[in-house]
Amino acid sequence: MTNELSNQYYLESAPMKKAIAHLSIPMMIGMSVGTIYNVINAYFIGLLHNTSMLTAITLGLPIFTVLMAFGNVLGVGGGTFITRLAGQKETEKGKKVAGYTFYGSIVVGLLIALIAWLAINPITRMLGADAATLDFTKSYVLTLFAGGFAVVLNFALEQLVRSEGASKESMYGIFISTALSLIFDPLFILVLNWHVTGAALAMVLANLGSAIYYIYFLETKSEHLRGFLKHFKISVRDQLEVYKIGTAELLQASFLIVSTLLLNNYSIQYGESVVAGFGVALRIVQIPEFLSMGLFLGLIPLFAFNFASKNTERLKSSIKYAFAYIGSIAVVFVSLVYVFRGTILHWFSGDPSVLSMGTYILAAMLISALFNGFTGLFMSIFQATGQGTPTTIMAISQGVLFIPMIIVLHSIFGLHGVIWSMTVTEVITSVMGVVLFMIFRKKLNSAGVDGKGAVEVTPV
Repeated sequence: MTNELSNQYYLESAPMKKAIAHLSIPMMIGMSVGTIYNVINAYFIGLLHNTSMLTAITLGLPIFTVLMAFGNVLGVGGGTFITRLAGQKETEKGKKVAGYTFYGSIVVGLLIALIAWLAINPITRMLGADAATLDFTKSYVLTLFAGGFAVVLNFALEQLVRSEGASKESMYGIFISTALSLIFDPLFILVLNWHVTGAALAMVLANLGSAIYYIYFLETKSEHLRGFLKHFKISVRDQLEVYKIGTAELLQASFLIVSTLLLNNYSIQYGESVVAGFGVALRIVQIPEFLSMGLFLGLIPLFAFNFASKNTERLKSSIKYAFAYIGSIAVVFVSLVYVFRGTILHWFSGDPSVLSMGTYILAAMLISALFNGFTGLFMSIFQATGQGTPTTIMAISQGVLFIPMIIVLHSIFGLHGVIWSMTVTEVITSVMGVVLFMIFRKKLNSAGVDGKGAVEVTPV
């Protein structure tokens, strides 16, 4: 493979627009297809015309978030560390970190399944299930937890694939999981009539399929990580480097779960149609959000590599382009989704009460999406450059703010307060990101960078 065709070429020296196109376009396509993957089971469950089932899979969304978060603890922490090691030409250590991430993901997934099996009844009640949705929610959650190791492993390995700029291969894995979901969802839900259990099983098998592909790529095609399966131990110091960044993913997910539980428990007071409306609206608004996410996630290796190799000018240039592109995506695609919101909502439900509530909720969610992309970009910059403090602040701020926000706004405005609480929180979090980024940029300009992430940002 010539240097001009290698992934490292795009990280190290390709023209910026070319580098961003190579790294982010496949991720944007993949995340967009991933959006389809996330709504497939809701679509097929919707065909059963059972609002309780649709509500159950909405209540179960935090479980997938938990599994994804644990995968990202190891994947994001390990992946960004591996990229910085590549920038320092320490590829052998990178293989060891990759092996640790792989085996750690399997162990974590199995432990989560055991704990969940022992505590399934309180977990189901915490999710907000009532008498009508309890059995459906329990079946969905149990199945998802039982195969949860596949979800944890898939998300961890995807981060490892992206750690060296292999965005196309990351996209291929998402394609595989989406294709498998398109096969398994109608088979399990409609043909075999396994309804919510089938939806969860389809999700597990789809994640397992893409995880297997990622293992194949990393072990046989990767530029820097071939042979990673032989390694499983790293030093305590290197483990801390992984968890310094990765733990922020778990904190963020933990607060997101608390936020979702609060949202479910407040909205269920107003009926199943409100919960279902939230579920449909949240899935639709993922379209513009996932496009922005594809852009900044694709650029994490670019930020990390140039930070580690001390190419400050290239780092600054990549960040400027990222801001411009995310702003454009937010405005254009949020506008398009808003214009066609009525048509899109009809794809998921024919219930007039769900459609009416979903339309209103979607408007609030789309405003939130305008700021969500920038919040994610700030987080990605801090993760890529090893900035533990601002990464943690960004990870917990949304949850810390949302909890009092929904309580106060609900007490004052009722249902309207519940619906708009997420939007208000997202705006404030984005502003916090601006402040932290300004501090980081000032320190970057004055102190320069070192490859180990010595520029540590602390709030003032």
